[in-house]
Amino acid sequence: MQTATEITAITNQENAADMPENVANLLKATIMMVDDEPITMEVVQAFLEDAGYQHFVLVDDPREAMATLEEKRPDLLLLDLMMPEISGFEILQALRARDKFKHLPVLILSSSSDNADKLQALDLGATDLLSKPVDPSELQLRVRNTLAAKAYQDQLAFYDPLTRLPNRHLFLEQLDWTLKSAKRNQDAFALLSIELDQFDKINDTLGLFTGDDVLRQLAQRIAGIVRSADLLGHFDIEEESAVNLFHFERGVFSLILHRLHRERDAARAAQRLLEAIRQPLKIGPTEIYVTASIGISTYPTEQVNSINMLQLASSARDYAKGKGGNSFQFSSRRINIKFQQRLSLEARLRKALDREELVLHYQPKLDVARNTITGVEALLRWHVPDRGLVPPNQFIPIAEETGFIVPIGEWVLETACRQLAAWQQAGQPPIDMAINLSPAQFQNPGMFKRFREIIEASGVDPKCLILEVTEGMLLEDSNTKIEIMNRLRAHGIRLAIDDFGTGYSSLSYLRRLPLDELKIDRSFFINLFEDARCRALVSALIKLAHNLDLLTVAEGVETEAQLSYLQKEGCDQYQGFLFSPAVPAAEMEMLLSAAG
Repeated sequence: MQTATEITAITNQENAADMPENVANLLKATIMMVDDEPITMEVVQAFLEDAGYQHFVLVDDPREAMATLEEKRPDLLLLDLMMPEISGFEILQALRARDKFKHLPVLILSSSSDNADKLQALDLGATDLLSKPVDPSELQLRVRNTLAAKAYQDQLAFYDPLTRLPNRHLFLEQLDWTLKSAKRNQDAFALLSIELDQFDKINDTLGLFTGDDVLRQLAQRIAGIVRSADLLGHFDIEEESAVNLFHFERGVFSLILHRLHRERDAARAAQRLLEAIRQPLKIGPTEIYVTASIGISTYPTEQVNSINMLQLASSARDYAKGKGGNSFQFSSRRINIKFQQRLSLEARLRKALDREELVLHYQPKLDVARNTITGVEALLRWHVPDRGLVPPNQFIPIAEETGFIVPIGEWVLETACRQLAAWQQAGQPPIDMAINLSPAQFQNPGMFKRFREIIEASGVDPKCLILEVTEGMLLEDSNTKIEIMNRLRAHGIRLAIDDFGTGYSSLSYLRRLPLDELKIDRSFFINLFEDARCRALVSALIKLAHNLDLLTVAEGVETEAQLSYLQKEGCDQYQGFLFSPAVPAAEMEMLLSAAG
């Protein structure tokens, strides 16, 4: 049985869906109320909710009014006049003294019948007045008309009529608010200044109307990229926020990326924008190609005010333009050097497979009790001719972010299987081959089929293969991934959970996973004999794994004392520098021959 309130809410939602866009937009307005009587505000809110409004800020302590206005930036203020300590007159006067609030509509709700009070409120800048107790219909009408008038004035004052994007005035206000919010909440954000390369030539050669069409189309294209789910996946931007992208003059835009997680996300956004802008534009029968230069300033890297951030982003943009355009530049030299190196590394990584620069090294896994080799773990290495080995922590994250880890992962499996088959054919002792899986491989729908093809082509027994996964990659969409793991095990392949104890480590979650091995992370062995808690955790993990019928493998074992401890605790296998680091295939073959 639905309540009357629920039925009203459903009706309002259905009505809103049929409303013209401009009316529906009014219902998204944020309405702030300042009144020392909470019950009055609740009644007014209920009346407005019946009309379809959803966003409210209620302040029952007038001393907090100005700070809340700064933080929440409402579209309309409903203000009581007669309040203790600070009156509505004082709030109204303080409000109009600040440039950013000079045009904020203020609707006075007062029980005062004194005409002098009403005249004083109007003289101080009140937009309209209503007497308490308010009539619901009158309240809804006044609020709607006030918001409609504000929307019309805002459109004229703050929006570019050509692109329909907010202009420089609204940008400066938004940037100032974003910077204050970031400082208050210890957030990070980025400012991108975007300028179309050689835009004046389009106007000079093809005419102003063509230039206007180019701007309109590019504004829609850039806005589409900003709102895309792919981009928003990296930046926590509210979907309804319409003031992230701004148009200044001619071919200049600005973009604010809120609540940035990592600086490289700003670089990724800039790359995607450049790629989108480069796509041809259809202007009548003509195709036009445009490029852009982008400058990026970030907070808190740049500990500056909003004007300085704009200047830094603009200067970085001009620098990128001076180098030929069609690129981006960070305002921070340190960040820019880092990302230029990263981009260079990414470009080279894309060709690493074709150039046969990727190699596998193999680290032995040994039986703890007998200290004999039982298997190896295949570890990816990248050898660049002019710089030697690139550390895996530098290039594997790039491969994962770009999706290039999928073909690389297939190459790793194929190469490892071929090597295992070669060792078996050469008469080496039987061993297992462990191979790491990336999250991107798990998300690839064709993974299982491709893996089965590679294994069958190599001729190795699937029971000799161990695929290693990490805790973190199994958390999202776990049911689907468990299903894939079950299919792999049904094919004979064993599964291990790597670096256990460093992630989320839910015991109930571990119980659900179809696993064969549990690998104890090397971090537990660094202070093994200095910290009793480390010893207790290692001992508990070994017992836990055995109770779940899992083999235990200790990673990063470097001393005889650590090995003796593992023998005492009943750990099954270990790997680490005590016996050997990861070595090329030829050296691994010698170790196997010596063990045989």
